[in-house]
Amino acid sequence: MVERRVISGDDRDLAEKQIKEHHRTVDYDTREYPVEVLVQKYLDGLDEDENEIFVPDYQRDHTWEPKRQSKFIESVLIGLPIPYLFVADISEKDARLEIVDGSQRIRTLAKFLTDDLELSELRKLTNLNGFRFSDLPVSRKRRFKRHTLRMIELTEKADEEVRRDLFERINTGSQELSDMEKRWGAMDGDFLRFIRECSEDGRFVRLTPLPAAAVKRRERQEFTLRFFAYLDRYASFDRRVIDFLNGYLEDAESKFDSSQESALKEVWSKMLDFIDSHCVAGFAKKQGHTRTPRVRFEALSVGTALALETKPNLIVSDLDWVYDDEDDFRSLTTSGSSNSRPKIIERIEYVRDRILKSEK
Repeated sequence: MVERRVISGDDRDLAEKQIKEHHRTVDYDTREYPVEVLVQKYLDGLDEDENEIFVPDYQRDHTWEPKRQSKFIESVLIGLPIPYLFVADISEKDARLEIVDGSQRIRTLAKFLTDDLELSELRKLTNLNGFRFSDLPVSRKRRFKRHTLRMIELTEKADEEVRRDLFERINTGSQELSDMEKRWGAMDGDFLRFIRECSEDGRFVRLTPLPAAAVKRRERQEFTLRFFAYLDRYASFDRRVIDFLNGYLEDAESKFDSSQESALKEVWSKMLDFIDSHCVAGFAKKQGHTRTPRVRFEALSVGTALALETKPNLIVSDLDWVYDDEDDFRSLTTSGSSNSRPKIIERIEYVRDRILKSEK
């Protein structure tokens, strides 16, 4: 049993001092809007990015599946309490409101009111399965649109740091957000935007099959970040993957510039060209597979980049071993492979050395 730390009076004083140093007075107002008004504020000017209430770039796509959207609408219909929405007044000029937390709820309401959502898998209001908003009786439609939602509105005094900090803290520990989605809420910057750009490369998309749900949760960006992080410092990995990636991202954001962007983009492009030319199934285990294991992608992509770093004009005879179930590469990159430093080094350098030995 771990012995409990003894807290002294000095410890309490230091703790109180630290709380005061980091305490923020966040100015906010509490508002309440009918669903109809709230949705209209979101939809008006949506196509021109001029809607009064908008979803910022660092927030995720509309990832709620139809079942969850339907359950939320069911909650509104039967009058259950709905959590507060958080928005922030970001501009003295036009007073637009950035959604800090609640974008999935607002977008679900908008889809329902515009008849773009068909209710399904409802457990309480089973008779409404298959209904769209237009199928409801007129009286029920009016009551639904009059249902009010509460909203915490941070004033213009809340800067971007406060908004992002709030977003991160609301979602920390939530299984609804992937690690990459949290990074967009907490560490958005030029390097992360570069990661997104690389993840949208057509070759990468084709070579790295992923389920649609994983793509929505920014899994392609997760893969891309892992490539650059391991390529830069795989040999010094010494902690949990999430801490390793976040530490790399913070460092990269602090020193990222146009010259570095050009160099990294070239490394990324040459690696994809090589895989495209020599690996018939890309990073997947076999042709036709719809999911690419992270460990396999990391080893193959980083090992390839390291080989090309050693011999930029490398020409190889074959890479059939990449898809050979009996080859060591398979056992080194199974889903249960350890993320310890020795294992990471072993599988990445195995690919590097094996590619170099395959040179014609």
